[in-house]
Amino acid sequence: MRLLDALRRRQRHRAEPGFVGANEVELLRGGDELFPRMHAAIERAHSEVWLATYIFHHDAAALALADALLAADRRGVRVRVVVDGFGSKGSLARLKERLAGSGVALAVFRPMDRWWRWLQPGQLRRLHQKLCVVDHEVAFVGGINLIDDRLDIHHGLSEQPRLDFAVQLHGPLVERVAEGLRSIWSRAWLGRDFDDALQDYIPWRRRLQRWLSQLGRGPQRLPLRAPALQPVCAAFVMRDNLRRRRTIEHAYVDAIRGARRRVDLVCPYFYPGQRFRRALQDAARRGVQVRLLLQGKVDYRLAAWAAEALYTELLGHGVEVYEYTPAFLHAKVAVVDGAWATVGSSNIDPLSLLVNLEANVVVQDSDFARRLADEIDTALAHSARVGERGGTGLRAMLHRAAVAWFAYVFLRVAGAAGRY
Repeated sequence: MRLLDALRRRQRHRAEPGFVGANEVELLRGGDELFPRMHAAIERAHSEVWLATYIFHHDAAALALADALLAADRRGVRVRVVVDGFGSKGSLARLKERLAGSGVALAVFRPMDRWWRWLQPGQLRRLHQKLCVVDHEVAFVGGINLIDDRLDIHHGLSEQPRLDFAVQLHGPLVERVAEGLRSIWSRAWLGRDFDDALQDYIPWRRRLQRWLSQLGRGPQRLPLRAPALQPVCAAFVMRDNLRRRRTIEHAYVDAIRGARRRVDLVCPYFYPGQRFRRALQDAARRGVQVRLLLQGKVDYRLAAWAAEALYTELLGHGVEVYEYTPAFLHAKVAVVDGAWATVGSSNIDPLSLLVNLEANVVVQDSDFARRLADEIDTALAHSARVGERGGTGLRAMLHRAAVAWFAYVFLRVAGAAGRY
């Protein structure tokens, strides 16, 4: 009985998305800063390396990291890698060829190697996390795929690197990242998405879904006030399709609702639900300066079209909207009141908030927040502010209605539950 109680306590601890102290958190800008750090950590590895990414490309920057993984494997290090079957579809054959004959265990999350895979339920749910843990001593979390900063899969090379961020972690939080990463790798390696299978095949899935979401579930929200912990105080928050459906969204909304001075939010794909929009608008109404930095150089026209449908509503409530034009924008970061900050993989759109597997780090530390705020200020200085736009006519109304209808249909097809 005592053993069972201990296991239950351990499981609750793993599900707990709470803050822990005594961490070192360093902000890294782009692959130019991230990849050398990852490479050095993998070169020093003596026990194990775990890595998860949406895109593992076959350009020189990515293959250099693949070679570092192979070298670690030859030293006897246990190496486990999981990539998304859609995001890495174009490079997966070359990656498998590169790793062939080694002990590197490559798992593919929801592979797309056969035409009939497209017909399988749940294929819209993708692994969008970007995580790496080495020897349980250092972790990397962020929004940066394994691809050169100046290379876009659909648009080719560009002169300026895309704007993106990650963090390097040392301290107790590393273990929580490792637990999450191991779970995702195991899920892909076994090829058994038990929770999604239940949702997709049981006719009365909505009632069962709600029941399962409560069963053995840890708290879904971070505490509104971080406990008094030794700096740096940080939390690792994940979004999945069972126990932590809205953890990342709640973290954002709670921080925005508590804002008193400023909210800076950077996101390439922006189409938040009503709750999120209302939090931004209420903050602006309270006199909080709310600044959104979105894409100016567009990679997916449909995503930009969705964001633009909200411009008039946001601007009308006093929210400042900027578009980043020097290069592609891929960062998913935010700073609130110079004390709360987040860096991760989650966009503010239905795909990230209700469908994909995502991971963010939330940091309660003024020094870290100041560093990230400085980066945002620099990006804003090179961005174009969006002015008031006429959005009350029939065309604008049809625009908003079309985007809302598309989002609704997408969520129903993806099997997402709950209102957005």
